[in-house]
Amino acid sequence: MPKSRIRKKADYTPPPASKQATSVKLGSRGWVAPVMLALFLIGLAWIVVFYVSNGSLPVDALGNWNIVVGFGFIAAGFGVSTQWK
Repeated sequence: MPKSRIRKKADYTPPPASKQATSVKLGSRGWVAPVMLALFLIGLAWIVVFYVSNGSLPVDALGNWNIVVGFGFIAAGFGVSTQWK
């Protein structure tokens, strides 16, 4: 039986990179990590101060709602973390 010819594949050459794609600069997200960590720490500190002071600090008028405020700061930190790239 005759042997079939072997086809030579063309070498892959990637398409040239467009200048438009490289010139687009995304906004700097350097502020995200510090703000996120700050919100986490503020929320944690708020809750810890509330428990250590037996409910008289940080805002006495809020009572047990101080826990919600602390978790609100933590939730805001998670919200900011969605902007991290």
